Amino acid sequence: MSNVNDMTVGSPTKGILKFAIPLIFGYILQQMYLIIDASIVGRFIGVNALAAVGASASIMFLIMGFCNGCCSGFSIPVAQAFGAKDYKRMRSYVSNAIRLAAIIAVVLTIATAMLCAPILKMLNVPANIFHDAWLFLLINFLSIPFTICYNVLSGFIRALGNSKQPFYFLIFSSFINIALDLLLILALNMGVAGAAIATMISQAFASLLCWIYIRKRMPQLLPKNYEEKEFNKNLSGILLNNGLPMGLQFSITAIGIIMLQSANNALGTVYVAAFTASMRVKYLFTCVFENIGVAMATYCGQNIGAGAISRIKQGLFASTKIMIIYFLFTLAIIIPFADDMMMIFVDPSEKDIIYNAALFMHIANYFYPVLGLLVILRYSIQGLGYGKLSLFSGVAEMIARCAVSIWLVPTFHFLGVCYGDPMAWIAADLFLIPAMYFLYKHIKREYLSGQLNAKL
Repeated sequence: MSNVNDMTVGSPTKGILKFAIPLIFGYILQQMYLIIDASIVGRFIGVNALAAVGASASIMFLIMGFCNGCCSGFSIPVAQAFGAKDYKRMRSYVSNAIRLAAIIAVVLTIATAMLCAPILKMLNVPANIFHDAWLFLLINFLSIPFTICYNVLSGFIRALGNSKQPFYFLIFSSFINIALDLLLILALNMGVAGAAIATMISQAFASLLCWIYIRKRMPQLLPKNYEEKEFNKNLSGILLNNGLPMGLQFSITAIGIIMLQSANNALGTVYVAAFTASMRVKYLFTCVFENIGVAMATYCGQNIGAGAISRIKQGLFASTKIMIIYFLFTLAIIIPFADDMMMIFVDPSEKDIIYNAALFMHIANYFYPVLGLLVILRYSIQGLGYGKLSLFSGVAEMIARCAVSIWLVPTFHFLGVCYGDPMAWIAADLFLIPAMYFLYKHIKREYLSGQLNAKL
C-alpha cells in the first residue's frame, strides 16, 4: 500500500507534519483563490459586490460546514478500521458512507435553495446588495452535491494517511477556478454569479479527480463483493454517530457566527465589506491551525484503532509545539502588514474599510494560540470516536458569539465584532481542555481492562 501513510509507527511529529503539510499547502492555495476571487469582485465589480459576496458568509459556513463536518466524521471509522488492519470492515464503511452522503446532498440542496431569500432577510442584508447576495448564495447552494462528493472522497483518501493527492487536486481545481473567474467575471461580465459558477465547476472537477484516483490507485477502498456493498444498519449507525455530531458542531458554531454577522450587517455596507475582506485573510492564516487539527483526527483514529494509546498523548504534545511555532510566524506577518493586505481587496482610498479590516485581523491574531489549541483538542476527540463530546465545544462557541452580538456590538459597534471570535475560542477551550484530560484517562483505563478492543 504505497499510497497510504501508517501513522501508528515512527515519530509522531514527523507523521503529523507529513500528513499536515500537503493539507496546509492545499488549503492555503484554496484560500489564496478565495482572496483572488474577492479581489477580482471588489476591484472590478465594486465594493457593493464584495459586500454581497460576504453578506452570506456565515450561512455558507453553517451549510458547508455541516457538509464538511459530516464527511470528515464518516472518514474516522474508515481510519480506525485501517489502523486495526480490518480492511473488509473499512470497505463496508466506505460503501455505507457514500449512501449517507448522497442522501444528505439531495436533502440539503433542495431545502437550502428554497430558503435563500428568507435566510438573507434574517441576516439583515442591506437592500442595495440583496439581489446579488441572493444570486451568489443560491448558486453556491446548488453546488452542495459537488462539495459533499469531493469531501467524502478526499476524506477516504486522507483516512489512509494520504494527504498529498487531495492537495494536488486542489491545485488543479484552484487554477480552473481562477481561469473561470477571469472568463466569467471580466470577459463575460457575469458579476457575482460568475464567481459562484466558477466555484461550482471547479468543485465538480476536484470530485471527479478524487474518484478516478481511488479507482486507479487506491482500489483497497473499493467494496469487492455484495457483503461489502450492501447497506449495513450497524455500520451506518456508527458513521452517523461520528458524522452528524461533527456536522452539527459546525452548524451550532455557525449559529453564533450568523448572529455576529447579522449584528455586523446592521452596521452598514462599509463594515460588511471590512468583515468580508478580513475574514478572507483570516482564513488564509487560520487554515494552518485547522489542518494540524485534521491531521490529529486521522492520527488519533489510526492509533486508537491500533491500540497505541501512549502515542495519542505524544501526538497532542507534538501538534501543540507545531502550532506555537506557526503562531509566532503569523505575528511577524499580520501585525505589521495587515493594512497592506486589505488593499488587495479595495482601493487605497477606502480608508474606513482598510482600518476596520486591519483592526479585526490584529485582534484575532493575538488569540491564535487559543484557536490552535481548540482545533487540536476538538479534532483529536473526534478522531478518538467521541464526536458527541466535542459537540459541546461548538455550543460554547455559539453562546459566546451570541453574547457578543447581543451585548458588545450594540455598545462597541465594530470593535465588539472584532472580539466575537476570540471570546468564542476561549469559551470552547474552557470545555475542551478538561474534556480531553478526562477522556484520555478513560480510554487508557478501557485499554488496560481490555474493553477498548471490544468497542472498536
